[in-house]
Amino acid sequence: MIATYRRLQLQRAAGEIDGFTLIELLIVIVVLGILAAVVIFALGGITGKSAVAACQADGATISTAMAAFEAQHAGTPVDYTAPTASAVATSNLITVSDGPYIQSWPSNLPHYEFGVFGGTLYVKTTPAGAVTLASVSATSTAYAGPDSCKGVS
Repeated sequence: MIATYRRLQLQRAAGEIDGFTLIELLIVIVVLGILAAVVIFALGGITGKSAVAACQADGATISTAMAAFEAQHAGTPVDYTAPTASAVATSNLITVSDGPYIQSWPSNLPHYEFGVFGGTLYVKTTPAGAVTLASVSATSTAYAGPDSCKGVS
């Protein structure tokens, strides 16, 4: 062990072992910080766009499921139980005996939430970023296609 220590001392004295100076390390840290700030700034608007796209896709999925359910179960309205703190939203689109029309009820809180009232699909998108659990109601916006998700942020 002493021989290894002496060998390392001789290599360091001969300039064979070099390390980074404190200035070099600080410069690298500053450059990485600047790059991280640029990336975070550039990706800031992407999350809002992805929430709008997710809302549009979820709305189309529920609309299609409702149309398929109504075609196969004429006269049976789509029921909907709003989510609570202890239970997720349910519907006969999920629990019907001939198989689920959708696997789970879509929601992306605090961006948007869907609900069905009186056979009509509603989406709650505002106030921006403040949509809460079970906030969708019959006074929310009736889903009429992708344009219904404009208020998502």
